Amino acid sequence: MDRRVRRPVTQALRDAVVEDLPELADIADAELRAKCIEAWAYALSESSFARVSDLPGEGNPGMFPLKRGDQTVHLRGVTQIALSIADNFTTTFPEANINRDIVLAGGLVHDVGKPWEFDAENRRRWEGDPSQTGLPSLRHSVYGAHICIAVGLPEEIAHIALGHSFEGDGVIRSLECLIVHRADSLWWAVAGGCGLLQPSSDPVLAGRKIAPRALR
Repeated sequence: MDRRVRRPVTQALRDAVVEDLPELADIADAELRAKCIEAWAYALSESSFARVSDLPGEGNPGMFPLKRGDQTVHLRGVTQIALSIADNFTTTFPEANINRDIVLAGGLVHDVGKPWEFDAENRRRWEGDPSQTGLPSLRHSVYGAHICIAVGLPEEIAHIALGHSFEGDGVIRSLECLIVHRADSLWWAVAGGCGLLQPSSDPVLAGRKIAPRALR
């Protein structure tokens, strides 16, 4: 789509995905686990990034940049928060029906479209003439849903990739998507409150009534 020849998806690329996101091994369903790995490998192969940890720790390009840490810090943190929410409810209310595997997988791949949106070559093309394809042509949430569908992930995961951000405001979010969506928003809010974001984020945080605390 971006006129670039896609790199082959190799086993080394898949192995690097698992190294960067070790929680993938905790997905109980073997097919779901394999397709989550494939989704990230496929997304990376369509970009200039060699591995997930090469992606900058930002919410969107230039928005909420972390002072320290790459994209894996966010992905793993959101997943841990989402699982904590799911586990709390299913422990306190055993009658609650939450698919833990979907929460786990959804947390790990909710930003799988970011290699596309963050890719430097794509950014140069879009910023050079936004009138041609837009800026960006597709946000990471939309492109992430495309990646999920392309590798055969279930619609529950594609729904989370799309619905974790504001694109999901136009639909009824699934329960698992709601959990990941809230975990994602909470992670960035707390990162801001902890003073872990670059000062360029301060005006946005102020608009959300969040005051960064000084670091130790």
